[in-house]
Amino acid sequence: MGERIWTAALIVIGDEILSGRTQDKNVAQLATWLNVQGIRLAEVRIVPDVESAIVEAVNALRVRNDYLFTTGGIGPTHDDITVDAIAAALSVPVVVHPGARDVLEQHYATRGGLTEARLRMARVPEGASLVPNRMSGAPGIRWGNIFILAGVPHITAGMLDALTGTLEGGLPVLSRTIGSWVAESEIADLLRETERAHDGVSIGSYPFFREGRVGANFVVRATAQPLVDACIAALVAGLKATGRDVVDGGI
Repeated sequence: MGERIWTAALIVIGDEILSGRTQDKNVAQLATWLNVQGIRLAEVRIVPDVESAIVEAVNALRVRNDYLFTTGGIGPTHDDITVDAIAAALSVPVVVHPGARDVLEQHYATRGGLTEARLRMARVPEGASLVPNRMSGAPGIRWGNIFILAGVPHITAGMLDALTGTLEGGLPVLSRTIGSWVAESEIADLLRETERAHDGVSIGSYPFFREGRVGANFVVRATAQPLVDACIAALVAGLKATGRDVVDGGI
């Protein structure tokens, strides 16, 4: 018997993806993240903002994979129907999650308050727990083996970050952090190329503004220490080649 391979599926939800108006970045992002966890992205389906299509896809993919991820359709507008559709697929009602409501109330306290539209983002299929979102207030949602995430790639990235190392069947994820006084945008190409050159590694980039200066910490993750160390070495070399100082352990 070979070692069991854990699998995940992704449903990308949104008319704008199917029309070509928006290019999906979440397939590559989720595949890379899962690869680092030691879980294989086995299949992807792109569906429109139509409840019956979402229900069919959810019920087909959740039973033949260990995990199901969805991206898109959980915002404050009336056509964000993902939560309703997934609740229908699971035959459970939609409820307002008190924890999500609290998070949104705090987030919008200085941004005009929690309107009826914004409260929509606290709605979950009954029995769900929350996936933290440090980017925009509204949390992601977990129901059993289903993860309902935002469609905006940098918000999706933050939610995946919160889930790192938490999935059963995934391998223990190791990490190392370095920091540099550098604008993230100035070294976006270096980060992308370094990640691409090191299979099985992901690089998380966390910009900050401190002491009147812009900087960023970079977290390299993989399931084997040599992979982490090799990627860190390449990243340090790349940063130093552009004249940047690097702080081991982060700033």
